[in-house]
This record gives sequence, structure tokens and C-alpha cells, in this order.
Amino acid sequence: MLSAKSLVHISLATLVAAIVSSPATASDTMFDSASLEFGTTSKARMVRLGAQSQWDKRWFVSNGTHLSGYWDLSLAQWRGTAYRNVPGENQNITNLGFTPVFRFQADNKLGWYAEGGIGLNLLSKRYDNDGSELSTHFQFGDHVGAGYVFANRWDLGLKVQHFSNGGYKKPNDGVNFLVLKAARAF
Repeated sequence: MLSAKSLVHISLATLVAAIVSSPATASDTMFDSASLEFGTTSKARMVRLGAQSQWDKRWFVSNGTHLSGYWDLSLAQWRGTAYRNVPGENQNITNLGFTPVFRFQADNKLGWYAEGGIGLNLLSKRYDNDGSELSTHFQFGDHVGAGYVFANRWDLGLKVQHFSNGGYKKPNDGVNFLVLKAARAF
């Protein structure tokens, strides 16, 4: 059986290959955008790569807007700077995530949007940083955010993301990141 670390490395290789592949058209690949994100808490930092696949479904179509969404597959690296609540002691965690995200946006998918999602995440290690602990490798990751999509298809967004196991095992202090996202549709 593969270890969590091996699974994360295989997933990273697959994600990178999918993102950097050069399809003839966007319909030739399962992903239609890629993202780079930076997140921060008081004693931890995160960098995340993501690949997204837009949904074709639209709900609540009205006045040039609609609700739709996308699937988000991500790979992140967390760096805690107070491992076991000791300042200066570092903890590095790899995070593999899969999240369905709902987005309220203009029909042409340009301009301002609001979004929210809740997904599944697998951590390579249990988080124990700055007095906060997550007792399991499996975590839910939910977020709410807003952003702007420019005419050149660049998407800049800001979101608040919370990680927790939903309380099924203690301790479950949760971790909250403020995240800046840059994405590009292709």
C-alpha cells in the first residue's frame, strides 16, 4: 500500500504534468485553468498549485449573472514556524486537495465574482503549530472569497480558508489562512 507521502508525490507529478501539458485546444484536456496561491496565518505560510475544470451548468440565470462553479484539484506546501508551540521550530506539511467550488459571476465570466466551496484534503503529517492541532491527516477545507477576472482571462482573488476535520476526532483546533490567488484560463 502506498504511504501518504508517496501518494502526494505521485499526485504532484500528475498535477504538474496536467498543468504544463500543451493541448491543441482547451477541450483536449480535463483542466481549463491553473492557479498559484499564497496563504498566511500568524505562524504558518502556504503556497499552492491548482488545476481547475469549469462546470457547464448554470443556475439562477438573471440580469447577466448566474451561479456556476468548477472542480479544483490542488497541491500545497504548508510551513509552520512554531512546531509544537515552540517559536522557531518548523513543520512542513504537504496538502493534496479536491474541492467543488460554487461561483456567482457574470455570464461572460469577466469582472467581479464571489465564490465558496468545501472540499476534501489529505495532509502528509498531523498539523501541530502555534498551539493549534489537527488530530488527523484527513481534513475538510472550506473557503469564501471574491475576485476579479480581467479581459485577458487572468483571475485575481482573495479568500479566507478554514481547515478542520469537522469535529470527528479531537483535538480539532482548525487552521485559518488568508489566501491570495492568481489564476489563468487557457
